[in-house]
Amino acid sequence: MRDVRIISRLKPALSFAGLLLLTVIYLFVVDFKPTAFHIQTIINQAAVMAVMSTGAVFIFSLGSFDISLGMGAGVSVCLGIMAYNAGAGVLAMFMVCLAVGLAAGIINSTLSAVFKMPVFIMTMAMMAVLTAVLQILMNGRTSLRVPTEIAAPVKALDNVWLRLAFMVVFFIICAVLFNYTKIGKQNKIIGGNPKVAAQTGISVARQTIITFVISGMAVGIAAFLIITRSLSVSSETGTSLGMDVMMAIVFGGMPLSGGAYSKITAGVIGSFSMVLFSQILTMLGVSAGLSQVYKAVLFLLVVFVASFSYREKMLSRAEMF
Repeated sequence: MRDVRIISRLKPALSFAGLLLLTVIYLFVVDFKPTAFHIQTIINQAAVMAVMSTGAVFIFSLGSFDISLGMGAGVSVCLGIMAYNAGAGVLAMFMVCLAVGLAAGIINSTLSAVFKMPVFIMTMAMMAVLTAVLQILMNGRTSLRVPTEIAAPVKALDNVWLRLAFMVVFFIICAVLFNYTKIGKQNKIIGGNPKVAAQTGISVARQTIITFVISGMAVGIAAFLIITRSLSVSSETGTSLGMDVMMAIVFGGMPLSGGAYSKITAGVIGSFSMVLFSQILTMLGVSAGLSQVYKAVLFLLVVFVASFSYREKMLSRAEMF
């Protein structure tokens, strides 16, 4: 048991070491001469994933997960663009994205906390529903864009510093909530053992709702950042983002079972790691399809290593009851 605790405590350090290793490899690939374009590309891609992953850390800390986050972002992007094209301003577009993300989070949390639906089934069903909603909104179109004649206000927000600011501010807020308020502390207790949490007076249902609302806000913010960069949406938007977020969190050192060793930094570290890994593969000429295979293999490897402590922890839970 002591060895398991040591491994759990070492995971954040190992994840940071992995990020440093990928950074060195990336620098080697670019001949240790990264340009401003290289740095901006990494930040632009990692900022969106980091925002979503940081919000998802709250869900993972409960010992749960949500694979519908990517499609939630896709629907948010679509409705945000539709609202802007209908005459709404940039602020209204942001509020629409935020509202859609929150709505998806509230629905997920209600199904989980109130109706006691298994998380895996619930999120699979929600992903299917959101995929269908996106297809309906697209109405047979391959893509939906912000028209050039009205794109200037949104295009003005296509700025790496803006994305970095959103990421940093959201991370600071989440770090305070997770590390210094009862929201994060109670999440860790629930992730450690839900029965013990309930016996100590913690409302698991309330914490679940709060957690999914925070994650929903992250989805809305990420959707807004996607719009400012791409100015468009397709039926494929967000398809792989949910899995990328899950991979990022696990690679960032997040325990599969949540609990006391959950770290809010897992989302940011994992996101930058995954983006660096993707960039390395791209620069080496690896195709998009094969890149997904390599990322899947890396994910399985990380999960395999992490599962040792997870299985031991599950055994100790069984012994307690």
